[in-house]
Amino acid sequence: MKIAVIDLGTNTFNLLIVEVNSDKSYSTVFQTKISVKLAEGGMNKGFIADIAFDRGIEAFKTHFATTQKFHVDKIYAFATSAIRGASNGVAFVQKVKGETGVDIQVISGDREAELIYYGVRSAVEMTDEASLIIDIGGGSTEFIIANKDQVFWKQSFLLGAARLLELFPPSDPITDVEIAVFRNHLGTELKPLFEAVKKFPVKELLGSSGSFDSLAEMMAHRYYTPEILDDKTEFTFDLGLCEEIYNGILKSTNAERLEMKGLVAMRVDMIVVSSIIVNFVIREFEIEKMRLSTYSLKEGVIYEVLNKKL
Repeated sequence: MKIAVIDLGTNTFNLLIVEVNSDKSYSTVFQTKISVKLAEGGMNKGFIADIAFDRGIEAFKTHFATTQKFHVDKIYAFATSAIRGASNGVAFVQKVKGETGVDIQVISGDREAELIYYGVRSAVEMTDEASLIIDIGGGSTEFIIANKDQVFWKQSFLLGAARLLELFPPSDPITDVEIAVFRNHLGTELKPLFEAVKKFPVKELLGSSGSFDSLAEMMAHRYYTPEILDDKTEFTFDLGLCEEIYNGILKSTNAERLEMKGLVAMRVDMIVVSSIIVNFVIREFEIEKMRLSTYSLKEGVIYEVLNKKL
């Protein structure tokens, strides 16, 4: 049986197609992503702008056509921050239904965090010790404190990279004052996280896909070889080298980042905000270890399907 998962994120619509085996394992048949930038021009005003709306519809139709080409048996589509928070989010869902017949589930931030946990747990060898899982999206960022058996605390914050870029448009390159504004905003908004970490101390950060993929790819190109990431579902970062990459990102212009190996064009602007979030967490919580999980929400959905929770 072939299953497709379409993750309708704020920046990107991701498609994963897998073949499910009789023993509840699965193999990836195809995966791809399309940049949609739903936040462009309207996110902090509470709607999806017309151009972004149409771009999203076309992206979904492209993914749907791909599922038909691969003769998929079942499609699971999930919408997150941009669509759930938009006044015309329901209209988007209805238009997709009308043009493709696919029902999109618009999920809460809490549900999003739960699926991310299942995805990360499927990729990374977690232990009895609590880790802090972070998934930096375009519209929201999910923080989850969990170990291999359970989630202790989770919360979705309106701190997505695209949302922050629209709220605090940075100079090119970003200035020290602007960095301080970002950090102060994080300190204010993340007060519940500080309280949670007091209750459930963590020393490890698990970065879920997205921007963490880019950081890993940049590190591999600059200090190792790109092949070290091939066929890996997890990767351990060198925090010293992360600091070097972080400083390089903050000093660079958009044009310079376009030339950085391992950094895809769709993340050239948002990697600045994402790296500030990551560095903030590492410093504030004295993180000693950081690993990448190449799995996220999509693989969390597959986990639930295989375990008959969906």
